[in-house]
Amino acid sequence: MRLTFLGAARTVTGSMHLVEAGGARLLLDCGLHQGRRAEAFARNSTFAVDPSSIDAVVLSHAHIDHCGNLPTLVRRGFRGDVVCTPATRDLATLMLLDSARVQEADAAYVSQVHARRGEPPVVPLYTAADAEATFRHLVTVAYGRPYRLPGGVRLNFLDAGHILGSAISVLDAEGVRLIFTGDLGRRGAPILRDPEIAAEADALIIESTYGDRAHMPFAEGWRRLAALLTEATARRGKVLIPAFALGRVQELVYVLHRLMDERAIPGMPVFVDSPLATDATEVFRIHPECFDGETRALLERHEDPFGFRRLRYTRSVEESKALNHLEGPAVIIATSGMCEAGRILHHLRHHAGAPETLVLLVSFQAANTLGRRLADGERHVRILGEPFEVRAEVATLEAFSAHADRPDLLWWTRPLGGRLRHAFVVHGEEGQAASLAEALRGMGVPDVRVPEAGDRAEI
Repeated sequence: MRLTFLGAARTVTGSMHLVEAGGARLLLDCGLHQGRRAEAFARNSTFAVDPSSIDAVVLSHAHIDHCGNLPTLVRRGFRGDVVCTPATRDLATLMLLDSARVQEADAAYVSQVHARRGEPPVVPLYTAADAEATFRHLVTVAYGRPYRLPGGVRLNFLDAGHILGSAISVLDAEGVRLIFTGDLGRRGAPILRDPEIAAEADALIIESTYGDRAHMPFAEGWRRLAALLTEATARRGKVLIPAFALGRVQELVYVLHRLMDERAIPGMPVFVDSPLATDATEVFRIHPECFDGETRALLERHEDPFGFRRLRYTRSVEESKALNHLEGPAVIIATSGMCEAGRILHHLRHHAGAPETLVLLVSFQAANTLGRRLADGERHVRILGEPFEVRAEVATLEAFSAHADRPDLLWWTRPLGGRLRHAFVVHGEEGQAASLAEALRGMGVPDVRVPEAGDRAEI
């Protein structure tokens, strides 16, 4: 079995790894690289392998950094199946179509700015038509149901507990067992089940987004959130929360509902300003097989985990624009989580110049994204191609991360046993990946590597 690491190598975006086994060429994920606009467009436009030579894609979950470049792959000649869980299929169709529409809209907006400067227009990476062409390739496999891939490679999905439908991929071929974690979730997180423990393996590709640190406990995070919201309300400011439409929005809604019921925060209107998040929430409602016991108990009592009296989901552009003229405090949750696209950019333009505003970052912010610049305290940034001064309070709250932290990553890895000979640490910036790699060596794994993009390995 041969591996080539094509994306999410010493970075957290653009997940993509090539597996060659049994005469077949398989991709693990086909994610969108996010970062500086020109660099990201260049990286996403080309592939290090010929797409027409790929026999199948195994998709771990529906986040854009894992599935978001499938339309480009299909447009460049891929004709195989994209294998995923049923919930991932339902969510990926939403995510890819939204990604295409956002790219089309942002390209049109930036082109207008360029036109005023006499600069050439920009084009989207792919279109809605490209996304729709990709849907025909999606094939679903439930957790725990063995599936035969090209080349006789045997696939089994385990629940990763990261977002709805997320999967750990177990691949058996030529006497070798390879496990790809995708993104692992956290123990004790609301809504979803804990990550499923895998059986023994020869080789492991493991994420390391938080491989060098432990998260704030959930209870402490809820208290910190309540304090930040109470302070913002007292100064009558808006609270802007950039959030991934898939997973993070639903968790925030769940937590805000609980905090208001417990009177831990003042009553205030809460808006989920994202058609995608609204649609994704509906997908959550039709996949209770992914929920933990507490969430299923709510459903059995006919309670809505994703709705409450002060909450409103907005769809239209007109509704979104109206939020900029709200009087008094309010929470506005809008995509995207790293502030790279979508409606959050327009809310930042309208409110981030006001000192009473709170910009609350609750997701990992990759290098070279606007969200990372805000998290690092930069006050002079570019929003939608134009310079902007940030006067708002910016706070980071990592307690809501859907990624396993270092203790959870090591907890999950230990049961793999003495058969594990190779570990490849991916989906983390260099410091996080190197730290987790050292911990895995300390556990006795003989061959632990932090690959760079383009690196190869044989198992």
